[in-house]
Amino acid sequence: MSPSRPPANEKKDAQADTRSIGSSSSDSGDDDRLLEIGYVPSFKREFSNIATISFAFSIMGLCSSVATTFNSPLFLGGPASVTWCWILGATMCFTLGASIAEIVSAFPTCGGLYTASAQLVPKRHRPIVGWVVGWLNILGQILGLSSTEFGLANMIWSAVVVGKDGNFTITPGKSVGLFAGLLVLHGILNCLATRQLARLTTGFVFVNIGATLIIIIVLLATTPRSEMHSASYVFGSEGFVNQTGGWNNGIAFLFGLLSVQWTMTDYDATAHISEEVKRAAVAAPSAIFIAVIGTGLIGWLLNIVLVLCSGSLEDLANSSVASGSAFLDIMVLRMGKPGALFLWAFVCMTAFFVCQTALQAASRTVYAFSRDKGLPDRGFFGHVSSWTQTPLRAIWFVTLIGILPGLLDLASSIAVNAIFAMTAMALDLSYIIPIFFRRWYRNHPEVKFVPGPFYMGDGIIGWLANINCILWTLFVCVIFALPTYLPVTGETMNYAAPITGGVILLSLVWYAIGGHRHYKGPQSNRTDLDKPTLVGDDALVAPPSLTEKTEGTVQVV
Repeated sequence: MSPSRPPANEKKDAQADTRSIGSSSSDSGDDDRLLEIGYVPSFKREFSNIATISFAFSIMGLCSSVATTFNSPLFLGGPASVTWCWILGATMCFTLGASIAEIVSAFPTCGGLYTASAQLVPKRHRPIVGWVVGWLNILGQILGLSSTEFGLANMIWSAVVVGKDGNFTITPGKSVGLFAGLLVLHGILNCLATRQLARLTTGFVFVNIGATLIIIIVLLATTPRSEMHSASYVFGSEGFVNQTGGWNNGIAFLFGLLSVQWTMTDYDATAHISEEVKRAAVAAPSAIFIAVIGTGLIGWLLNIVLVLCSGSLEDLANSSVASGSAFLDIMVLRMGKPGALFLWAFVCMTAFFVCQTALQAASRTVYAFSRDKGLPDRGFFGHVSSWTQTPLRAIWFVTLIGILPGLLDLASSIAVNAIFAMTAMALDLSYIIPIFFRRWYRNHPEVKFVPGPFYMGDGIIGWLANINCILWTLFVCVIFALPTYLPVTGETMNYAAPITGGVILLSLVWYAIGGHRHYKGPQSNRTDLDKPTLVGDDALVAPPSLTEKTEGTVQVV
């Protein structure tokens, strides 16, 4: 069947928009679904299945994330805390990842859970819910990018310290300078067209998993059996220590969750590139699901081997004062300096990939929020460059804003750590809000959740996964809010909870004062509609004047 002729009075810009919809049947199906949600396709779908899976793995950055967080569980709760808290946290994160994946499958837009959350509540609640979730997600992603980039800068300087046998001092100026330079470099790389970004991303997963497995094998091969710790040290009471200065043993043990929860976050990053993914409703949630399982299992093995080969905990604590990384010190102890630094380069490369994918995801979130009039920018950052088909303005907005938190290190390391501390809490709260509302308003006449291909069902499995991830996330947020050392001083205070609460409060105040004037909830940008329409309204279907379905394919006018 040939496509029907569009009405004579149809707007020319609508014709121009819809001609750009995907060329293949799968792309057309994705774009047809996007039109039904309320958005005109603006990106080219260049991310294949392997590129999408690689993106999902890379955003978690297995070995680099463990490297930057390993000190906390090891020195607070001890080796046994490292081992058991990882698999406990990974199992619970699996239910969160699965719950997020089914929402992403139903709403495959670059707004991710922000867009979905506003469609899972009654119309009168959509603006305020979308506003709060949008700001939590944006700030969490930008601060996550900034903290990871800052961690990468310190990882590089740690290698310099080891290479110079400790005869090198890391100053705030050096850390901030390298941090800013790396972030600008990632901004430049993200200016590539979608096709080049997809090709670049495809190889990330092989470096990520490959480096992790090689480190595991080399550590086991270079550690004499007589120097390996016993099973009781790795898994039992012999490996439990409490170095928190006053917390009880239970809390000290639970601080081991800090590493796994920091590593296994930013699940929805893959959702934010879903408008650039082929077969997005299947590929994006599947990538999240696969990455969560893979990161959890391989990460557990990595942590077990690190503890097994770690040597004396006292010696490790002393040596890590200079380098700042027990992970690197264990590698130097067992592999020697040249071998350790060689493999450390790949760990740093993994962190580099995390920042690359994090910036891409954050820029798409800013683009989506601006497109929906959530920013007071009159849609300036909701613009896609005709040159690269990517949101260049949003990319540089995220890049420049991301530099600002790092500059605080020049004034106070306490201040910068306080800002970075809210990352995981803000992101996790933005995840469970739409999951909660999907269940709470499941029978409301104005809420129509249409499951995508990835769906756990409405039976006991789906309910248990959703309830478990909500309760677990709230529990972990309490752990995130606790100071890790007692007594509490200005230096040991944990500012994550007050800063996150302050962000939520300020966003509500801003919305009440002026935000409600320009933000009405996610808004359709389709130009074929007679009046402004909110995403999720019944009027939003793919009209015959835009697409025609024939034998399972979509033909574009």
